[in-house]
Amino acid sequence: MMASPFIEKLRADMRLRGYSLKTEKSYLGWIRQFIYFHKKRHPIDMGAEEVKAFLSWLANER
Repeated sequence: MMASPFIEKLRADMRLRGYSLKTEKSYLGWIRQFIYFHKKRHPIDMGAEEVKAFLSWLANER
C-alpha cells in the first residue's frame, strides 16, 4: 500500500532530521490513528478542538 503524499512528506522530514526508524514508525502510527479517528480528514483542515477530541478519546475510550 502506497502512503499518502502527506505521510511520505512527514517520513522524509523525519529522515532528514535523523530520527531513528523506531521513532519514525511510532510517530507515523500515531499520526495515522489521529487521521483515521477523524474519518480521514487531512490534518491541515483540523485544529486544537480535533486534537483535544482525539486525546480525550485516547484517555477515556481506548
